[in-house]
Amino acid sequence: MAQIQVQVPRRLEFLNKLAVSGMLWLNGFAHIVIGLALATSVLMFTWLFFIDVRNVAYNLNLVQGFLYALGTLMLLWTISALISAEIRYLMGGRLLVETFVEVALVLFLRKVILLPAQDAMPTTEEIGMWVGGALVLCLIYLLMRWADNYTERKGQVRQSDIETDEKPVKKAK
Repeated sequence: MAQIQVQVPRRLEFLNKLAVSGMLWLNGFAHIVIGLALATSVLMFTWLFFIDVRNVAYNLNLVQGFLYALGTLMLLWTISALISAEIRYLMGGRLLVETFVEVALVLFLRKVILLPAQDAMPTTEEIGMWVGGALVLCLIYLLMRWADNYTERKGQVRQSDIETDEKPVKKAK
């Protein structure tokens, strides 16, 4: 059986250090770009929400406009979940699978909410697919949250674990 090389040959140590340093720099730059893109999308979805609200005010179909505005808020929710995941990662935590399950669940629920507002009537199969997918994702998400309560979460940081500048006020006895 062949042995796995653990060390880099001496002649390539400098090149190896340079490559690792470059990849770390690029990873940091990528997270800056991701953060800026998420911040930009918050502004864009907020703007889109107000446009949806304005359209509701001018159109006679209030229900459809309300559903579109609600759909835009759900997109903003997904961006918020991704921002929370990025903050956890930048604070040294792990990227949690539950974040991506939550994002997928919100997108499925958004689709289910917007089905009645579509121009074409959705088929029974289409409705069943979206509702069934949402139920499966909901079950997966609930199981993951339930498992979190019964396992140690080593190295993982939650939104509620992030310290703010504000100190909690102690109650006087």
